Amino acid sequence: MTTTTDSDVLLGDGLRSSPHGFGGMTLSGVYGAADEEESLRTLRHALDRGIRHLDTADVYGRGGNERLVGRLLRERRRDEVLLATKFGILPESDAEGYRARGDAAHVRSSLEASLTRLGTDHVDLYYYHRVDPRVPIEETVGALAELVREGLVRHIGLSEATAGELERASAVHPIAAVQSEWSIWSRDIEDHVVPTARRLGVGIVAYSPLGRGFLVGGAAAGSALPEGDARRNFPRFDDERRDRNAVIAETVAGHAARLGITPAQLSLAWVSARGRALGVPVVPIPSTRRAARIDENLGALAVRLDEGTLAALDVLGALVDGDRARDALSISQGRERREQGER
Repeated sequence: MTTTTDSDVLLGDGLRSSPHGFGGMTLSGVYGAADEEESLRTLRHALDRGIRHLDTADVYGRGGNERLVGRLLRERRRDEVLLATKFGILPESDAEGYRARGDAAHVRSSLEASLTRLGTDHVDLYYYHRVDPRVPIEETVGALAELVREGLVRHIGLSEATAGELERASAVHPIAAVQSEWSIWSRDIEDHVVPTARRLGVGIVAYSPLGRGFLVGGAAAGSALPEGDARRNFPRFDDERRDRNAVIAETVAGHAARLGITPAQLSLAWVSARGRALGVPVVPIPSTRRAARIDENLGALAVRLDEGTLAALDVLGALVDGDRARDALSISQGRERREQGER
């Protein structure tokens, strides 16, 4: 292991990000109760440590997460923050049974509501959170492009987009980033999305780079997930599958101990190394409710993993038992499978 110093990451469409971002979802109670004042202290600490890229969404806490970030923005200069938020996931299924909405009217009304909650006049990176199968993605991105022309949005992003969706969206307007789950145990985007992003000059923002906490000892085998924990919605967190997946977390912990770093630092360093190996800019956005975890995570920026460690970690993705979503069509992996089957 050697050390290095990382600087800003250039994503797509000229968007510069700090090398790590902060994912705000866990501050909205998805993995257990969160205290708002403690969450605000954590966000302040993230900015103080140089993490400018803050990621939220209108659906997190039904707007509460954006209001929390809005409190932070009132304390800081707006130009200190690369503000990313998302629209397109509905809190409940609509009358047709869909949980995604991407029509032009919804694009605009969602942004207006987010700007109010955030207390700002623009969003730096605005993501289409999930693709609505009823609306051509060209229509949705066209509506986003209009918001860019009006100065309300600086850059456009897609979340959990397939390679084909990214291709079609990019034909309408430059896409700065695709946000997808990417970690030692979530590798599916490497087959289709990453090569397309590299060719189109689009960056990757990796959410859940710590495997929703599993890679760092969270949701351990043999323990019960509490009621309300969102990980109950993911097959690989079913009790019997967690028992079988335990070898993955144990292997990560063993290599981290050998290198004198933490499992979180190893997992984050792997994401950065994988992005370099595949030739695509990547910004992981780990989330935490505790300020001390931010300091630990940032330690990953000084880690360079040797080839032997990378090879040992590379095989772990094939050992995972369970898909990463129950609704396969809600993630790019499931829709890629469907698109391949239709050809």
